[in-house]
Amino acid sequence: MEYRELAERYGTPLYIYDFDRIGENYRRLKGAFKARKSLIAYAVKANSNLSLLKFLGELGSGADCVSIGEVRRALLAGIPHYKVIFSGVGKRDDEIAEAIERDILYINIESEGEFERVQDIAEELGRAMRIGVRVNPNIDPKTHPYISTGLSENKFGVDIEEAKKIYMRAKRSRWVEPVAIHFHIGSQLTELEPIREASALVADLVRQLQGIEIEIKFFDVGGGLGIRYRDEEPIEPYDYAQAILSTLRGTDMTIVCEPGRFLVGNAGVFLTQVLYEKRTPKKRFIIVDGAMNDLLRPSLYNAYHEVEVVGRGGEESLADVVGPVCESGDFLAKDRLLPPTEHGDLLVVKSAGAYGFVMSSNYNSRPRPAEVALQGGEDRLIRERESFEYMIEKEVRFL
Repeated sequence: MEYRELAERYGTPLYIYDFDRIGENYRRLKGAFKARKSLIAYAVKANSNLSLLKFLGELGSGADCVSIGEVRRALLAGIPHYKVIFSGVGKRDDEIAEAIERDILYINIESEGEFERVQDIAEELGRAMRIGVRVNPNIDPKTHPYISTGLSENKFGVDIEEAKKIYMRAKRSRWVEPVAIHFHIGSQLTELEPIREASALVADLVRQLQGIEIEIKFFDVGGGLGIRYRDEEPIEPYDYAQAILSTLRGTDMTIVCEPGRFLVGNAGVFLTQVLYEKRTPKKRFIIVDGAMNDLLRPSLYNAYHEVEVVGRGGEESLADVVGPVCESGDFLAKDRLLPPTEHGDLLVVKSAGAYGFVMSSNYNSRPRPAEVALQGGEDRLIRERESFEYMIEKEVRFL
């Protein structure tokens, strides 16, 4: 299906996901761990569309969730409760209680305070709960500071000594069963050595715990595998798996891997239509109908997404691709060599399958885009474009 046909059928701006490519990515990563028991638990925060979750669940994927809403989405999409993990720094009491009642695989604990809440709530419910402890190995992941999570200055996890204390408390508890250990040093990782170092440190902790008769069943390595947006050299799944496996000799744990961006990032595009061009003495602007409220990454991270003008040639010149939102930070690309465009031309913003729609908003009272899946040569709508009536339905009754 060509972009022009999709734009005519579903309108713009529009998210388009290649499910066939997502399936290939899943099988590549799962196959890299074929020598070991493993669970690929998709990081729902990357793209939480229910049809996507259902598709991944049918491939055998679990779900890594960072809110009870994501847990509900995973279960609603058919992912089994025993493949669902609940992570995240700040879990409310009601979220913890619901996770326990739904009997998910385990809750990843991020602090001693959280451990106490899980233990107390499990006791109140009269149901013991399985947990993992997120260890912060204090290793620089060499990525963007906003998506770095493995340094001691970050809010995530606990250091090794505090982790030991939590595991000892869990061993003595009737209501908390320590079954997993977890680390995740950051997202968009393109260097292998920090991953190997973190895995080695956490594996050493596992061996210490075994020495005091705390048997860890799940070695949760988090996610973070990077993709190519511009000129990055992504880590190959085989090399990634071997780096982790090399640290686990003498152990017999199930490896849990939580990819998000790796599975869906390069499998999605954002399609937007040119409204008009504007030139000033110093700049050329291509003004499109997509905006920062639809795709936030460029404004939030100054992130690079390749942009292609569909079916246009001609002499290229530098241009900023900007949207209608009333902010100077509303841009999709800056200083790109692009051919001349006219009203109605289409621009494809690539590598938009992860952290695209899920970070969108109704800022400026703009409806969020539709989402479309491509699979087996067919296209289908997997989320309708929002209407004005949808946006105001929680307010209008109070007028």
